[in-house]
Amino acid sequence: MMKHKYLLFALLCLLPTLLFAQKAERDFIRKGNRAYRDSSLVDAEVNYRKAIDVNPSSSIAMYNLGNALLFQNKAKEALEQYVLATKIEKDKGKLAQIYHNMGMMFLAGKDYAQAVEACKQSLRNNPADDETRYNLALAQWLLKQQQQQQQQNQDQQDKEQQQQDKDQQQDQQQQQQDQQQQQQQQENQISKENAEQMLQSVMQDEKNVQDKEKKQQMQIQGSKKLEKDW
Repeated sequence: MMKHKYLLFALLCLLPTLLFAQKAERDFIRKGNRAYRDSSLVDAEVNYRKAIDVNPSSSIAMYNLGNALLFQNKAKEALEQYVLATKIEKDKGKLAQIYHNMGMMFLAGKDYAQAVEACKQSLRNNPADDETRYNLALAQWLLKQQQQQQQQNQDQQDKEQQQQDKDQQQDQQQQQQDQQQQQQQQENQISKENAEQMLQSVMQDEKNVQDKEKKQQMQIQGSKKLEKDW
């Protein structure tokens, strides 16, 4: 019994703090909304961030902050806030709106696969949203076109690569033929030079033989002449 009294007393002490935090969160969100409507997006961002500082689980502040960031062309930061909000928010209507905005953002960024998934999530939470249903159909059509274009590009790249490989193979074959032809010419040239060397060697040997025979004949004739003179 005593423990329950202490717990009740602690809650009563915390209640003013909790009420103050809730009021501060609402005040910052209201200020952010006014700034957002006045297109003062930086002021809106500041106030939404203050609301999150007061209550880190404020999915409303996260969603509104995401909107303010998106209109400042900070798509990556906006997406982070949307994703955080989807993890906290339980209300289906609000979840549908968050996913709807995510789908619009993905469409604008030409990330059609993600856009399709976001629109499906939005419709799961609010099947009666015709605008999201139209966005889903558009995203699916654009995704199909994108995939077809990617396939055509891939086919073209494959075709170009095949032609490049074929040209490279032909170049290699031509290079091998040129090398073989050059080698054959070199071998023929060497054979011709060898033949000429052999011919010169034979002619030189023949000349040597002839010179030797002439020399011997001269010696014989000289010997006969000397004998006759005696």
